[in-house]
Amino acid sequence: MKLISWNVNGIRACVQKGFLDFFHEADADIFCIQETKMQEGQLNLELEGYYQYWNYAVKKGYSGTAVFTKKEPLSVSYGIGIEEHDQEGRVITCEFEEFYFVTVYTPNSQNGLARLDYRMKWEDDFRTYLKKLEETKPVIVTGDMNVAHKEIDLKNPKTNRKNAGFTDEERQKFTELLDAGFIDTFRYFYPEQTGIYSWWSYRFSARAKNAGWRIDYFCVSESLKDRLDDAKILTDIMGSDHCPVELDLK
Repeated sequence: MKLISWNVNGIRACVQKGFLDFFHEADADIFCIQETKMQEGQLNLELEGYYQYWNYAVKKGYSGTAVFTKKEPLSVSYGIGIEEHDQEGRVITCEFEEFYFVTVYTPNSQNGLARLDYRMKWEDDFRTYLKKLEETKPVIVTGDMNVAHKEIDLKNPKTNRKNAGFTDEERQKFTELLDAGFIDTFRYFYPEQTGIYSWWSYRFSARAKNAGWRIDYFCVSESLKDRLDDAKILTDIMGSDHCPVELDLK
């Protein structure tokens, strides 16, 4: 079973840069995207053989997520049931027989850490949401989590220590997610792997220099450990400032 997640940084722009070619070539069982940056009716994606679910932000041209799945979910929900968090189209949960599949676009703490306090509240509420789901069945959570967990997860850890995405506070919240019983699947397979990133700034030729960050994840409940087959970061796929990430399950 192949699962793919990609922050497309604007699906309409990404479609102009080959999104559909990659989508069809990948032939994933479940394919999800973050940062769609669109409202309902602005794009009609013809994806034959897939059910589509979209969560749009109230604010135009901002945030947003979508899930495309070959198998129809038992149920689908949008957001995490907390109004403060559910205005930006950041979460879609699809329930399948064997697990919940959750795509997330975690809020960025922003320049000057303007949104760090909000981010901390989000992290706690989102983790609580995942653990609640887990009481029923295992959880696969994926998306742009806007944090490089360890120094190994970005090119320049020293100079980014207090920047959004690599603050001690954000990294600690990711540790708390793992401590709550989730596995960072890429690190499960490649604990020491360096130089593999999923996001590069558009500035300073960062991608050409591979000055990147690993901030896109597939995390799974511990109970799914035996089903893990491989985790990949598809660094050669262009079309966004992020590249897709993949999880293969037995």
